[in-house]
Amino acid sequence: MRHPSTPRVRRRVIGALTAALLGAAGLGVPATAAPTTPTAPTAPATAADEPERAPADAALALTPPMGFNNWNSTHCRADFNEAMVKGIADIFVERGLKEAGYTYVNLDDCWALPQRNAEGKLVPDPVRFPNGIKAVADYVHSQGLKFGIYTSAGTKTCNRAGFPGALGHEYSDAQQFADWGVDYLKYDNCNNQGVDARLRYTTMRDALRATGRPIVHSLCEWGQNKPWDWAKDVGQLWRTTGDISDNWGSMVSIMKRNLPLAPYAGPGHWNDPDMLEVGNGGMTDTEYRTHFSLWSIMAAPLLIGSDLREAPESAFEILGNREVIAVDQDRLGKQGTVVSAEGGRWVVAKEMADGSRAVALFNESGRPQRIATTAAAVGLPQATAYTVRDLWKHTTSHTADTLAATVPAHGTVLLRVSRDRAWPLLPPALELAADQDVMAEATDSGRLTTTVTDLGRTPALTVSVALAGPEGWTVRPLTRTTRKVLPGGARLATDWEFTVPAGTAPGSYGLTLTVHHRTLTGARLTHTAPAAVSVVVPPPAGRAHLSDLGWLNAVNGWGPVEKDRSNGESRAGDGRPITIGGQVFAKGLGVHASSTVEYYTGGRCATVSAQVGVDDEKGTRGTVAFEIWADGAKAAGTGVLTNAMDAQPLTADVRGAEVVRLVVTDGGDGIDSDHADWADLTIDC
Repeated sequence: MRHPSTPRVRRRVIGALTAALLGAAGLGVPATAAPTTPTAPTAPATAADEPERAPADAALALTPPMGFNNWNSTHCRADFNEAMVKGIADIFVERGLKEAGYTYVNLDDCWALPQRNAEGKLVPDPVRFPNGIKAVADYVHSQGLKFGIYTSAGTKTCNRAGFPGALGHEYSDAQQFADWGVDYLKYDNCNNQGVDARLRYTTMRDALRATGRPIVHSLCEWGQNKPWDWAKDVGQLWRTTGDISDNWGSMVSIMKRNLPLAPYAGPGHWNDPDMLEVGNGGMTDTEYRTHFSLWSIMAAPLLIGSDLREAPESAFEILGNREVIAVDQDRLGKQGTVVSAEGGRWVVAKEMADGSRAVALFNESGRPQRIATTAAAVGLPQATAYTVRDLWKHTTSHTADTLAATVPAHGTVLLRVSRDRAWPLLPPALELAADQDVMAEATDSGRLTTTVTDLGRTPALTVSVALAGPEGWTVRPLTRTTRKVLPGGARLATDWEFTVPAGTAPGSYGLTLTVHHRTLTGARLTHTAPAAVSVVVPPPAGRAHLSDLGWLNAVNGWGPVEKDRSNGESRAGDGRPITIGGQVFAKGLGVHASSTVEYYTGGRCATVSAQVGVDDEKGTRGTVAFEIWADGAKAAGTGVLTNAMDAQPLTADVRGAEVVRLVVTDGGDGIDSDHADWADLTIDC
């Protein structure tokens, strides 16, 4: 049995080591970096009489923390203040968010004055928080909620104004937080003076434990030192990436970084892909539902980042979906893993405590796509049939085995699938699908086929289908649209003709497939699914740069595809001049493996040419391979290219092709730093 005084000795050693490192860096560090007097009860006369005690944080965050943080919506705006924090706590109660599981109301940066007081204590900004932090914490607690605060594991916080950080003040600050009633600490990584990350975060862990108050320790270390390898016993959650932004590219890029880390998550220790952007206005509701679905299936902390006083009603509907929240909060604590991912069609599955599986069918692309898997593929044992619950539509059906849906662009269908003997009482799952990659030029007529498939064991009765196009379009069926009985495993296929009105601008246009049917119990059900037609224009005669033309579809491994600049980071337009081996190119595409960009060529073009390579912006890192496809055939490709290579010429014969596809794959060693350039990318038509 460990002697009860051992933790105090270890804390002093770590605190002294931190102080020594800071002193070596030339920084003034108070001698009180670690307590000089015991903070725990005096040890009993004989250690054997005292059982070993678990630390105060041992039972914290057994499910991912849920709550609010102001940073994404307010940053350091003047309205980040006491009134706002109390208002959010009130909304949690009034709008049912507390009842749905949201617990923490957390402050981010800018709550303090720029200087400590004469005693070295943190001082709340008297304008923002005139009654002090404890009064705010007390109010949050009075609402049955918990309260969180922010500081940095450095000498200053991350805001440009540079508020006091906790490095060298860990024990004093931790005790101050405990005295105020803090329940959650977000511990950032700015101005860390090069001190070892594990040492800095472990010191704060010990300081928090020394207070005797259970305080969730959130390591906001940005994944720089792979905290998933060492932070399981340091905090309850750790950031795996840089900051999220309120845009599609940022959210998807962060998801891709977080998904492979599933083995490190579990009760009391969670991967944190950063806060939610739902309700901030930079994405569509479809994209926000995807954001919330993916964070939930990844067992991520659910910290609302929008100002709920101004959020639209749709944000409350998304954030308050208790069936989706239940996926995130499942007590088994598994993070979802990737079952398949090809062409922007993702299947992610999460094992649940009751033996069911949560399954996300996620469409990364910019057009509707059919995404399918099976109950066996997501890990369910063999059964005659399975119950399928759609967690956004709140409908229940059964399937023989197949799980499939046509998922809208940037959308996610989130299912909960279980082995259930009550399946005969449920209607069969119907899969609604339409031809993909349908294209037409303005004033042209085109055709597409829709199908309705009974995925269950029992028939659907009196099935009828309808297809509606955008305003001004004409759509008419060419084949049958009804069946009296659609047996399990059977399908109804219907051919349709549509006409694109003159003057229609190029782009993707949505159509809606609607199906009505009866069940064996007499219930009448209606289902809808998206379809799409791409209105295209032929490329100009002669030679043109493809970066000057609109693409049909683009899927990128990190951030958006960039025109005439490198891939950069997660935001559109943040790339640099395209540079390969020191040579700068004015035109081209900047992408990140794995990437696919498609262009309509209409059978009118002869060759595609480019100078290709790994962009210099990632230094010596990155390995990729380039491919050019003409319709379904590979027309040209490179071997593996590295950053040490100059730009390589690549030309493909694409005569007769309707669509040209530009593909970048990783070099077989993962996608880290795989910034690839299609420089001087041209097409001859």
